[in-house]
Amino acid sequence: MPLVSYFYYLIIICFMVFAFLLGAFFFAVHNKCVDFSALERYQTNKPSIVLDADGIEWTRFQLDRREPISYDQMPKHLVQAFIAAEDWKFFSHHGLSIKGIIRSLLVNLYYGRKVQGASTITQQLVRLIFFDAKKTFTRKLKEQVYALLIEQQFTKEQILEAYLNHAYFGCGIYGVEAASQRFWLIHARELSIDQAATLAGIVQLPEGYCPLVYPLSAQKRRDIVLGNMHKLGFISPSELQSAKKVPVTIKKTDNEVQAPHFKEALRVFLEQLVGKEALYCGGLVIQSTMCRQAQSVAERVFKEKCAQMRSSICKDIDGAAMSMDVKTGAIKAMVGGFDYQLSKWNRAIQAKRQMGSVFKPIIYACAMQAGMSFADTEIDEPMEIMYGQQLWSPHNWDQKFVGPMTLAYALARSNNIVAIKTFLRVGAEPIVALAKKCHIEGPLYPYPSLALGCVDVTLKEALGAFNVFANNGVYVEPHYVEWIKDHWGAKIWRYNPVVEYVLPTMVSGKVAKVLGIGIERIRKITYKGNWLASEAISKTGTTNGSRTCWFVGATPTMTTAVYVGCDDGRPMCEVYPIRTAFPIWKDIHEALPDVQKSFVYDPRLKHIFINELTGEPVSDPNADGVVAICV
Repeated sequence: MPLVSYFYYLIIICFMVFAFLLGAFFFAVHNKCVDFSALERYQTNKPSIVLDADGIEWTRFQLDRREPISYDQMPKHLVQAFIAAEDWKFFSHHGLSIKGIIRSLLVNLYYGRKVQGASTITQQLVRLIFFDAKKTFTRKLKEQVYALLIEQQFTKEQILEAYLNHAYFGCGIYGVEAASQRFWLIHARELSIDQAATLAGIVQLPEGYCPLVYPLSAQKRRDIVLGNMHKLGFISPSELQSAKKVPVTIKKTDNEVQAPHFKEALRVFLEQLVGKEALYCGGLVIQSTMCRQAQSVAERVFKEKCAQMRSSICKDIDGAAMSMDVKTGAIKAMVGGFDYQLSKWNRAIQAKRQMGSVFKPIIYACAMQAGMSFADTEIDEPMEIMYGQQLWSPHNWDQKFVGPMTLAYALARSNNIVAIKTFLRVGAEPIVALAKKCHIEGPLYPYPSLALGCVDVTLKEALGAFNVFANNGVYVEPHYVEWIKDHWGAKIWRYNPVVEYVLPTMVSGKVAKVLGIGIERIRKITYKGNWLASEAISKTGTTNGSRTCWFVGATPTMTTAVYVGCDDGRPMCEVYPIRTAFPIWKDIHEALPDVQKSFVYDPRLKHIFINELTGEPVSDPNADGVVAICV
């Protein structure tokens, strides 16, 4: 840019600054009507309290704003850190930095966009208290005028005190006292030099430098602040080096490690339902469905079993578990992953995994509705199906073919060939329709591969769909919240149960009886000792290469779904649900009481014993190869 142009722009800038300052001076002298008492008040917003299933407080949603502290309680190096980070000339200017304004205007004109600001700490305080984040010329002008007025009415120490008590540090945390306790479990007066510099560095970009989320970015920014503190003579070279050697870490509290994925799911749901302001400041009372005992057991068991699999199978194995009340759909426990601190991604409600054989009960339910019986036989044999110009040759998980077998045997042992043949016999249309009634969103493609569960679902979807067979053909929606009250105690929202009759009780009972055969077989193969104190039904599922291992099962009281797999979908190879997902399910259910011990079947159903391969009636229920079915 030519020198003449620079000179021209400089004249314009100087004229604009002079005109502004002149106007601001007369405004400040003649208009002292602005109410600045907000600087001396610290409004405490009312937190929203979340209750567990027993009505006991479990957690809170609130803006983390603790009692303000006085300037005298703030260590000297804390004040110096903010001066070094935000406003080197704070103690010498009168609310505005004229040099900073001119410098930023020149830089921004040169680049044709805003690349540099010139806000003083006083201006930032004005913005925090009196204005929103909307950037307009009018707001900027008012901000500078207010800054001049504040400097007239308050001392520098009062301004700094108000600023440090209002500053935002990300994740709903306001003020240095709240930040100190949230990040390091200490009071602001106890902050070290490196911690003070960390806080000072955050305010420039709270959403990018909050150490709860971005510790490495926070550390890089902290080191810049430490460098500024050294340049200004606030700290010695040795203090600079010592402070830089300390990594930015945070200390966990008990509340942080209690059902974190569950709490985050609630937060997202509630923010959408009532809005952020009501949730964090409105003093709501929220009745959640979380059972503290079930949640504690699920978290402990999942972490233990997953840690074992990480050491013996694959170090990146993860997954999720979710338990719900059979009759109401109330989610009693939710584990969204191995470690919330490592990954906040909630695999229970966000991860989509191929359903695998967990889908098969829907196929056989449609077969029963079409008039078929679990005593009917089909041949397990090699088969070929044309997909357009491609030939598909499906196979069983063990690469073997048994020959003739009953549909009961096929479902209980998760045979693929018979499931595909049943799919073809029934037709895709009723199967897709039933899957949709069970709230499997899909997309559901009407191809024979759907018989093997080629549809992506969340754990929550799989849980709700399977629960239909434990609940006499009734779908109930898995949900987190029962009701919400305002701070006056009046209910402002109540969960409206989604209850849909998707299967006749006779059909669901027939399928449930066979699903009981499957888990009884697992018990005989793997567990010779203690077992559940109640009846159970279940279905395993494995996708190609054991990318996902499923176990979904229910007692008359509770249904639980578990999946295990790597987030990137890599094959785990020759790993099956009985050794991965099932032990998690079993240990969760074994540790929790069952109010009801036995499933209730439609009284019109008749229990008979058959040979599991031929389907012939058998009089001796204890003979080899005999199973009980309902007809």
